[in-house]
Amino acid sequence: MATLGGASALLVFPPAAFSLGQTPQMALSHFKCIADATDLSLIVFQYPLATGQTYPKDALLKLCEEVPTVCAIKDWVGNVPHHEWHVRTLQNLPRSVNVLTTHSAWLFSSLVLGCNGLLSGSGSVIAELQVRLYRAVQGNDLAEAKRLNDRIEPLTRVFYADPFVDMHNRMKEALVLLGRLPRAVVRPPLVKLDPSEIMGIEQALIEAGLLDKKAPNAA
Repeated sequence: MATLGGASALLVFPPAAFSLGQTPQMALSHFKCIADATDLSLIVFQYPLATGQTYPKDALLKLCEEVPTVCAIKDWVGNVPHHEWHVRTLQNLPRSVNVLTTHSAWLFSSLVLGCNGLLSGSGSVIAELQVRLYRAVQGNDLAEAKRLNDRIEPLTRVFYADPFVDMHNRMKEALVLLGRLPRAVVRPPLVKLDPSEIMGIEQALIEAGLLDKKAPNAA
């Protein structure tokens, strides 16, 4: 179905049961089952250490070595030394596996470690800024990268505020404010954002230079 729909790759989430524990054999079986069903490239979603769904280093290496269609990881491990290990190790394997960062709350810092790309939820709102940031880092233009990061920071602050679960709801509201979506649909048990929070998102879009500042009401 994904192939017929025009997909060029599949992002593979870890099974929820892995939060209770896993072995390298379980992870390998999970990916081989998918690889046997499709020729599409596979992206391993590396979850944060705190979730228990992280693939340990030995398991991740087995996946990269034994499943030829694994082409990249979406790195959300949430630990800087571990993240750097991914970059240095996976991208230097005999068959290189790209590290695509999704550390959107500290994207500039993450990209500087040498990631070969990014795969970010907030890219639904700020893809252009993220691409420009990536290219600036790749070009070693850190002054431009810092300037772009300063534009991105207000949105990072509002999108990834507590509770974290509302991050995509906030992005939807941003897309409505930008005129890219007709409405921000929220599915239960999530609830629509408070108007004051939506105003904060609007202000962040203005600070990022993505939305014109509204003219004050006439006296």
